Amino acid sequence: MDTPAQLTDSASPAPTDRNRRKVATAAALASAVEWYDYFVFGIAAALVLGDLYFPAGSSSAGVLAAFATFAVGFLARPVGGVIAGQLGDKHGRKPMLVLALTLMGIATAGIGLLPTYETIGIAAPVLLVLLRVVQGIAVGAQWGGAMLMATEYAPEGKRGLYGSLVQLGVPIGVVTANTVFLVAGSLTSDAAFASWGWRVPFFVGFLVLVLAWYIHTRVEETPAFREAERALAEQEKGESEARSPLRTILRNHLGTVFLAGGSFAVNTATFYIIITGVLDYSTRTLEMERSSVLAVSLGVSITQLVMIPAAAALSDRIGRLRIYAAGAIGLLVWAVPMFLLIDTASLVWLAVGTFVTSCFLSIMYGPQAALFAELFTAEMRYTGASLGYQIAAVLGGGLAPFVMVLLLEATGTSMSVAGYIIGLAVIALISIKVLATRAAAR
Repeated sequence: MDTPAQLTDSASPAPTDRNRRKVATAAALASAVEWYDYFVFGIAAALVLGDLYFPAGSSSAGVLAAFATFAVGFLARPVGGVIAGQLGDKHGRKPMLVLALTLMGIATAGIGLLPTYETIGIAAPVLLVLLRVVQGIAVGAQWGGAMLMATEYAPEGKRGLYGSLVQLGVPIGVVTANTVFLVAGSLTSDAAFASWGWRVPFFVGFLVLVLAWYIHTRVEETPAFREAERALAEQEKGESEARSPLRTILRNHLGTVFLAGGSFAVNTATFYIIITGVLDYSTRTLEMERSSVLAVSLGVSITQLVMIPAAAALSDRIGRLRIYAAGAIGLLVWAVPMFLLIDTASLVWLAVGTFVTSCFLSIMYGPQAALFAELFTAEMRYTGASLGYQIAAVLGGGLAPFVMVLLLEATGTSMSVAGYIIGLAVIALISIKVLATRAAAR
């Protein structure tokens, strides 16, 4: 934003460049492995989980059930954000990030080991939903911790760039998840992939535990949190308001939280539509080859590795909200052309349509971490930023593939999905306008 909240600690010694790089790298890796674990479920839901865990009814019913389970993880994300936000604003960013990584690793590996409906009956989908809930809580807790570890260590004038290193976890997660699924599919027959090949990507969850241990033992707490902790310690112990970040947010800053969520819902919804919803639509409805569509998704995600930090660096120069709004306008304008290209069932036009969409997503996503961090002061930043982000995830990302299937079934045309994106883009632009007005008033 143009008038950001202070993110650094002027009273503490400035971190060394080496320490900054180590923390930023650790935060980026934490984000990447968390999102990898989260995304493998979405890909599996589009490809195999419907038949294996929800076998009754039509193929559409199975996919809807799998996507509903996918959405459950998003409904759990605000819970993770609230719990980790409260504890992270009181006890530190690092402990919550370590806990989130541990939960995610256990849940993801557990899904890979979970028997199917054919083996244990109704217990299979029940356990799948429970493990997905744990994944949702973990990723809800992770984003705020990783984002603040990066931005609160950032040198002045580079918060957007440092925050974007955590945002790169999303395309890295998509790239690695798609790559692992492509390799698993190429090395197994269709029958073997449906039997056990799809499980292999989930076993990578065990590696997350190694990273959690590294952060726990080698990474220091952020200077901004240490300064906020000292300031809070000087206040009266009986002042519960000062020690309850959630209460402070709900009483005084709830409007900012909802504006943040409204501004970002279009981004997360469109993202999950192109990486999960379009995967199902193109393979099941348009009858395109699975491996080819996965390869397109992989290639599109690689472009984000360049676009996200570029947009973030530009936001450090000309302002977060200007860049952020430009991406939202692009998504609004491009929604209809994207689906017109996808509906050709041409791999080339599918790539063009999703590539342009990915560029607009990156333009928004690059500055988003620093923007949300700057909306709140240090003592409530973990809670406030996490809530805004996870509200957007529920309203946009979690429901988007499910809504897409429902809209396609009800209308028979992908233009209804384009209309859904356009509606969310309008909400985003209204939210951004209000945030800009408030920033100007300050």
